[in-house]
Amino acid sequence: FAAPFTFSWSALAVAAFLYWASCGLGISMGYHRLLTHRGFETSKLFYYVLAILGTTNYQGGPIRWVGTHRIHHRDSDTDHDPHSPRHGFLWAHLLWCLCHDPLGRDVTLAAKDLKKDPFLVWLDRWFWVPQVVLGIVLALIGGWSWFIWGIAVRTVFTYHVTWAVNSASHTWGYKNFATSDDSRNNWWVALLSWGEGWHNNHHAHQRSARHGLRWYELDPTWWTLAFLEKLHVVRRLYAAPAPTGPRT
Repeated sequence: FAAPFTFSWSALAVAAFLYWASCGLGISMGYHRLLTHRGFETSKLFYYVLAILGTTNYQGGPIRWVGTHRIHHRDSDTDHDPHSPRHGFLWAHLLWCLCHDPLGRDVTLAAKDLKKDPFLVWLDRWFWVPQVVLGIVLALIGGWSWFIWGIAVRTVFTYHVTWAVNSASHTWGYKNFATSDDSRNNWWVALLSWGEGWHNNHHAHQRSARHGLRWYELDPTWWTLAFLEKLHVVRRLYAAPAPTGPRT
């Protein structure tokens, strides 16, 4: 509600940059393709940097986030899926976030590997700290304008983009692979989410750090990883082969 009254071009630029850093690097590259699916390898330092960036989306700590997502893959579009549109589009998009787990499970059990890392255990408990520190820094530098746009507007926008992968990409789009779930490749979700919307490709090849597998499936996170590989920041990128059959 405060956004229209605090707008400035510098605040918009800050929000756009942080959207790339927090969602593109933190969620897409960090929480998802690295911590959840191990699609590539990197140094411990960069590993932790990506995990910290992931927390600045205020979607919970890395262990709970990863555990929930792994359960989603294990039980995709069944009664045990934490956020399937088969239980309602609004449920998949938003309402599932209002409880720890609809079936009362300890989702962190699906991320036991991460629970062995003391720093990730600390970060999972205190995941709100980086966002608070970031908010204070933005307020001190740019005032309420930077705070509202860099924190509130950016975070809410990221929420809906991330949730759209769960809702829209399990409802509309096409399939390259005949998976047993409802995952779809959705172009507009992919454009908003740094390549995460090629969701059918991802469900068919979960470990692949490359989600856009056809030439027209734009995947900015993969492009960033390919660039970082040339700089020797990441290594051993796993990329699934391009589909050979027709899309459905």
